[in-house]
Amino acid sequence: MENYPLPKFHFQVAWGEDRIGFTEVTGLDVQLEVIEYREGSSVNFSKVKMPGLAKFSNITLKRGTLAADSNFYKWIRSLDPFTHASQRREIVISLLNESHTPIMTWSAKNAFPVKYQASDLKADGNEVAIETLEIAHEGLKIVE
Repeated sequence: MENYPLPKFHFQVAWGEDRIGFTEVTGLDVQLEVIEYREGSSVNFSKVKMPGLAKFSNITLKRGTLAADSNFYKWIRSLDPFTHASQRREIVISLLNESHTPIMTWSAKNAFPVKYQASDLKADGNEVAIETLEIAHEGLKIVE
């Protein structure tokens, strides 16, 4: 098998039993905060750096607007305004090879929507209407 970089255009997104086609997925990153510490009796005049809490970016999903399909909007409307509880889901994003088999898979746990944006409308435009859903989550991991 040859070692070559994977193309980024062949991927799938799933939550539960649903497989949904998207044109773009962004926000697959994690960043560790740095904790600096220095003991008072240390002979070194510098701080020790240690890894701290992990921070995860929100994931942004974009897709073409489909007639009679308002799943994005329904999900964000599932937020209960009194308890602030929402329907959380596990989002699984897979990068696929030529035979449609996952090569790399990311899993975002306890994801919930934080922003929905409908497409901009333009009378003289010639583009596809794109809707955007931004989701927050409690952890991103690469599934082995």
